Order: sequence, then C-alpha cells, then structure tokens
Amino acid sequence: MSTVVMNNVVSLDGFIADLHDDPGPLFDWYFNGDRPLSAQDMDDPAPGGLRVSQTSYDYVRPVWDSIGTMVIGRHLFDLTNGWEGRPPSGDHVVVVSHRPRPEGWHPEASYHFVDDVTAAVATARELAGDRTVAVAAGDVGGQALALGLVDEVAMDVVPVVFGTGKRYFGSIRTQHLLDDPEVVIQGDRVLHLRFRVRR
Repeated sequence: MSTVVMNNVVSLDGFIADLHDDPGPLFDWYFNGDRPLSAQDMDDPAPGGLRVSQTSYDYVRPVWDSIGTMVIGRHLFDLTNGWEGRPPSGDHVVVVSHRPRPEGWHPEASYHFVDDVTAAVATARELAGDRTVAVAAGDVGGQALALGLVDEVAMDVVPVVFGTGKRYFGSIRTQHLLDDPEVVIQGDRVLHLRFRVRR
C-alpha cells in the first residue's frame, strides 16, 4: 500500500508562500548547485533548469522518483495551469476542487478532479499502487493531516522568515504529534526533514 506524504518547501516560520502566492527565496536552493535536477527526466534537464547541491540531489531525486500520484488543491492547479497537463512528479494528479476540469483543458492528461479530500486521497492511493502519494502542503495538506490521512510530513526548510503568508499546514487548528525526524539532511540553504505522523 502507498505511503501518503505531505510535502513542500517552507520558511522557518511555517509559510509556503507570501500572501500573494510568491514563494520568494524558498526556491533559491533549486538553482544554487551544480547538479542538474529535472522533474521528470533526470538524464535530460532543460537548459537553465534546476541545479541543486549534490547533497540535495541525493535526497530529492529518489523522493521524486518514488511518487506515483500527487494531490493538490484547485488554487495550485490554477496558479500553475496544472503544469500544462504534465505532472511534475509521478503519473497522475488528483485535484481537490468543487469545480470540474476546465473545458477543453488537456483532455489527454491523467488529472482527476475530486470534490472531497478523503475521496481525493483514496483515489490517489488507488492510482499510485505501491508508490508514494505526495500531498501538497497548504489547505489541502492540512485537511488531510487533520483527517488522519497523512503518514509522513516532509519539509524542505529554508532559512528565511516571512512573517505572514500561506501556511504550510493551512488552517489546521488541532494538535498533531509527529515522531522525531527520520531524515535530517543539510543541503545548501535548505534543511531536508521528514517525520512520521504519530498514530
């Protein structure tokens, strides 16, 4: 059965973007190394594409390769235009939305629109098989955690303080205990952390 991992890059004070959806320096570490890293094809990175430190590459590449399905909210879908129908990781994307797929939008794309977080995670698990389900942090990720649907929390922590913005755990208001981090890797301007959710 697949593992459900909530993940995102995050500021020290727990934000994934500012109030205008700008990640600012949160993504700088994706461009400050000498090891090419592309979302889908590790042998043919786009010119001028992602370049991370070797330490971050050794962590991120297998994580991305393990993903079978992503779960995202409609807001992220709209911001990225669904990456033009090509999942950045995995083979499928499940979009939590009360609105259907935009008419005529990439009919060939393996994107599934589901109006409920529980149903979205169940759909994603079925599609992922034994591979990982990656749930984007933010409102959808926070709801999934609150519903007990998340197995692990992965954070790429960047040394910046936003003060305000879009919260990693969305609007979650209840306490949830995590185990001690099972992954602690220091990259260049990023700290990779991974925690199991305590049941």
